[in-house]
Order: sequence, then structure tokens, then C-alpha cells
Amino acid sequence: MLFYTAILILSFFLTWIFRKIAIQKSIIDIPNTRSSHSVPTPRGGGIAIAITWFLSLMYLYFSNKIETNLLFALSSGIILVIISLLDDIYTLKPILRFSFQFITAFLALYFIGGLKSLDLAYFKIDNIWILTPIAFISIIWFINLFNFLDGIDGYASMETIFLSLSMFYFTDSNIYIILAVATLGFLFWNWQPAKIFMGDVGSTLLGFNLIILSLYFQNTKTISLTLFIILSSLFWFDATLTLFRRWKNGENLTEAHKKHAYQRIVQYGFSHKKTTLYALFINIILFLISIISANTQQYIMATIFSVILLYAIIFFIDKKFPFS
Repeated sequence: MLFYTAILILSFFLTWIFRKIAIQKSIIDIPNTRSSHSVPTPRGGGIAIAITWFLSLMYLYFSNKIETNLLFALSSGIILVIISLLDDIYTLKPILRFSFQFITAFLALYFIGGLKSLDLAYFKIDNIWILTPIAFISIIWFINLFNFLDGIDGYASMETIFLSLSMFYFTDSNIYIILAVATLGFLFWNWQPAKIFMGDVGSTLLGFNLIILSLYFQNTKTISLTLFIILSSLFWFDATLTLFRRWKNGENLTEAHKKHAYQRIVQYGFSHKKTTLYALFINIILFLISIISANTQQYIMATIFSVILLYAIIFFIDKKFPFS
């Protein structure tokens, strides 16, 4: 308990320190027509989560509480943190960001040995040459979708805490508690009205950590990867559907926008806090679905049901605030 308290305090005070630095160095997110906030706000606070996270990993390593391959895989995220922090400060070209994301994903998969198998209840895939490329794409997608969905106060932080605690329930791995607590220390500053944004340096690392851990626990046969797919479906479904719609409309996919479902809810008049709490309620439903899925081994049916539920919710949002 003392260890987790130290993580919480460290994350909290590091966020406070980096907020002061961001203000002094003018690392500020200036609102524009595509923003969901109206007040200039410091960004890059996710570096506090990153430092707390990697220091915690070092503690686990020297305490012999983490396997070396998992440590190296997660430590690959340092590359992601550096390039994302530079992007927060200087705004880098997409090709440069993606290049370093590819390197990070490749190294992480190398250290955990790729994705070895996937049990879908009705059938099992054991071909690492098929699964590993899919895992590679999934890592890149999760890195970016967490960035896409970090658009209102507390949203990505709350999702990370929910996913971490949910995965802890299924794996009983304390590494998820560490991730949740490190994020909670930041959330105190990021809750509406946010005093600092996590920026790419935080959102990309959180997405990376969550997908790498889920792949690792699939490889160790601790849980089925489909449980993580169900639990994280609120984020990946909104991001994927919105990307598809924008592609269909012929839009520039690298250009910022306010067309995700959660952003349109805010435009409809909901506060950031209310939107985040509604999202948490949906996540609790997804958590219950995942428990039923784990008990019945009906992973595919549970995933399909989750997607239908989320599509119904977005259909309702479309009625209130149409996608255009």
C-alpha cells in the first residue's frame, strides 16, 4: 500500500511541476475551432505519468517482480515518450511520428515474442506469422486512438484507470494497479476544468502500455485477448467508426477535427465531466459483458453484442448531433 501511495504522490507532484514548466516555456494548447476547450491550457503533463511509470518498472525489476522480457517491451515506450514530447513542443510531421511508433511497436513485439496464439472459443489460431502482423497494426492503432480520444478533460485518464482496474480483475497483476495509480495522480489536475492536458506524450504511452500488456497476458495464457477488446471497445469503436466515416467523406485523416462521438456530445451541451461519467457508465456495462464472456467462453458473441450496443449509442448521438 505504501508503494502505491508513493506512486500517487509522485505522479501528482510531477504533474504540478511540469505544469509550472509548461507555463514558463509557453507549452500551451491554444483553443481553435477544432478544440473542445475554450481556455489556453498547458499541455505535455503526461510526462509525469511516464516518469512515474518507468521508475515503477525499475522498482519492479530490482525487486524481481517483473519478467525481463515484459520490462524490455514496456521500456520500448521510452522511444514513444521522447518523440511524443517533442511533438507536443514543436509539432512534428506525421511521417516522423509514425516512423518512431513503428520502431517502438517492433521492439515491443520482439521482446514479448510476437503474438503466439489467439483463442476465440469456437476456434484457435496458433500461427505466429499471421497473428504478429495483426498485433503490430493493433499496437500502432491503440497508440493513435488514445491520442484521438484524448480530447476532453479526464476522458483518456478515466478510460486508462477503468481498463487497468478491469484487467487487474482478470489477471491479478499488480502492474495494472501501478498504471491506474500513476494515471490517477495526473487525473487530479486533468479533471474538469483541466489545469493541464496530458498531450501526446501521455496519451500515446497509455495506449501503448495497455495493448502491450494485453498481448503479453494473452501469450502467457492468463486471459483471452478478446476480453481486452471488449473492455476497450468504447474507445476503439468510436475511433474506428469516425476514421472510416471521415475517409468515406474524402477528408484529410491527419487533420484535427471534432467528429468523435464524445466530442459531439460535448458540442450538444454536455460538460466534459458529465460526458466522462456517462462513458464510465457504458464501460461498467462492458465490464459486466466481459465477465459473462469469461465465464461462458462466448468471446465472439460478447464482442458482437458490445459492438451492437455501441453502434446503437452512436446512432442515438447521430440523431441528436449529426455526423457531417
